[in-house]
Amino acid sequence: MPDLRLGVRARDYVYALRHEARALLGPRTDPSRLLRGRDAPDAEPARGPVLLLPGIYETWRFLEPLGHHVAEAGHPVHVVPALGVNRRRVDDAARRVARYLENHDLTDVVLVAHSKGGLIGKTVMLGPSGGRVAGMVAVATPWEGSVYAGYFPPGSAVRHLAPSDRRLRRLARERAVNARIVAVAPAWDPHIPGSGALPGARRTVRLAGSGHFRVLDDADLLETVRSSVLELGDLGEPRDPPTPA
Repeated sequence: MPDLRLGVRARDYVYALRHEARALLGPRTDPSRLLRGRDAPDAEPARGPVLLLPGIYETWRFLEPLGHHVAEAGHPVHVVPALGVNRRRVDDAARRVARYLENHDLTDVVLVAHSKGGLIGKTVMLGPSGGRVAGMVAVATPWEGSVYAGYFPPGSAVRHLAPSDRRLRRLARERAVNARIVAVAPAWDPHIPGSGALPGARRTVRLAGSGHFRVLDDADLLETVRSSVLELGDLGEPRDPPTPA
C-alpha cells in the first residue's frame, strides 16, 4: 500500500506553490546579483563558481534563496535562463547548460541541482563539457526515475522521468562521474519512492526532514550544500603537473 503521509505531502505542496508563486509573480531579480558573492559589486569572490540547476517545472528563481545562501559564502552563482521552466528532455537541457559553461568560459564549477536538475547535471558531466565541472551537489534527484511518472500521459515532461525511459536507464548505468557527486536525499520523499541513493556517489547525505521541495529550506540542507560545494570545488584543482617553462 502506498505510503501517503498526508501531512508531509500537504506541507510539501504548500512550500512548492508558495515558492513557485514567488518565482513567477515576485519582484524580478537580475541574475547578475548572484554573481557578486556577499553582495559586493566590485569585490572578486575568493571561492569557486556555482551553477544552479532547477527541477522540472521550476525556473532558476525557484532556487534563488539557495543561490543567495551560496553567494553569501563568497561563491559567484550562475544560472541558465535558457532552461525556462525546465520542461525539455534531459539531453536537450544538458546541451543548453554546456553551452552556457562554454560561452562564459567557466571551469572548476560546482553544480547545485534539485530533482531533475541532478539528471541534467550528470549528463553535462558525462559530455564534452564535463571537464569544466568539478562536481555536483544533487538534492532529491530521481536517479532511476519515479514510478509516479508513469501515470502521466506519453510525451509529457514528467513521463520522461519514468523508470522505463531508455534515456534515463542509460544515464543510470553510466557511473564514471558518480564519485564527484554528493547525493542529498530527504528522510522521505513523496515523489521519489526508494532510498534516493546514488551508487558509487562520493557520499549520500540523508536529511532529517521530509518532502521533495520543503527540504530546500532546511538548515541541514543549507549547511550540507555549503560544505559540499567547498569540498567538491577542491576536486577541480589542476591534477596534471604544470608544463615546464
